[in-house]
Amino acid sequence: MRINAVFLCCIWTLFNGSGGVEGSDKTISRIALGSCAKQNRPQPIWDAIVQSSPDLFLFLGDNIYGDTDDMAILRAKYRELGSQPGFQKLRAVCPILATWDDHDYGVNDGGADYARKAESQEVFNDFFDTPKDSPRRARPGIYDAQVFGPPGQRVQIILLDTRYFRSPLVKRPEADRKLGPYQPNEDPHTTILGDSQWNWLEEQLRVPAELRIVASSIQVVADEHHWEKWGNMPHERNRLFELIRKNEANGVIFVSGDRHLAEISCIENSSSENRGGYPLYDLTSSSLNQPSGGGNDNEPNAYRLGDNYLQVNFGAITIDWRQTDPVVELAIHGLEGEVVQKQAIKLSQLRHQ
Repeated sequence: MRINAVFLCCIWTLFNGSGGVEGSDKTISRIALGSCAKQNRPQPIWDAIVQSSPDLFLFLGDNIYGDTDDMAILRAKYRELGSQPGFQKLRAVCPILATWDDHDYGVNDGGADYARKAESQEVFNDFFDTPKDSPRRARPGIYDAQVFGPPGQRVQIILLDTRYFRSPLVKRPEADRKLGPYQPNEDPHTTILGDSQWNWLEEQLRVPAELRIVASSIQVVADEHHWEKWGNMPHERNRLFELIRKNEANGVIFVSGDRHLAEISCIENSSSENRGGYPLYDLTSSSLNQPSGGGNDNEPNAYRLGDNYLQVNFGAITIDWRQTDPVVELAIHGLEGEVVQKQAIKLSQLRHQ
């Protein structure tokens, strides 16, 4: 119910500040999500997001385009986002959970070698009102997790940090960059998450939950393009899938951004890359206000369900807990809130057998 979301937000804001969210036993039935918002351009899509009455909003990265090592500039750009009327409406009606990608981190395609990452983390935490006692304030990296809902209806939100610890990418030859600039880094000593975050993630996958939304700023499942993706370090992608299998972590759905397109991808449990688990879905939503313009039209993705969508969009996950076997719907919405792609999944399909 709408009143629950508003009441929930008021309580969280009272104790944590706007955006500083702690877990709750209130049932979560609708999650909106998106990425890639140019802070100095109009952002009319927030109206449709607010009208969809989300219980939570997940910001998946490139929340602003900072691209700077000057923290005063970075803070000013966050203030531009904060002054957007639609974003202010969203903050008034539901909690916002966020991770970052490269541009709000501070440097295009940046990783562990970004010199101002600790300072950027502080700016991020300040803007999103991270509580003073949050682990996000005390440890390197902005990874975080929260659980919402009572037993039987628990939704765990896992926010990964794919920037702070990430090893360097490997460039493709200049003549072979039609689908992007990067090729797989086969060095098994390279990492996306770093040791401490990997250990933390394994602990989180053991936390009791019926549904787990794992937010990654870069795509997890799609693997044919040559831009940023988990497949740029195949050993790390395999490790992620294996971690889910080993811990028998049920209910995992990935959400991602970055690509300036929206699509729903699925890697079946019969795949050589995902043996013995269950189908792994990745709902990609990008961009909130700067579409690709067709530059990645017809991009190959053998795991895509249906078509990709190249216009302004946001994503949504709706859970119908009224069903004996709850139904989870993944959807992509256009500027006016219209559904342009959707996929229904029974929760029982996301379980190890």
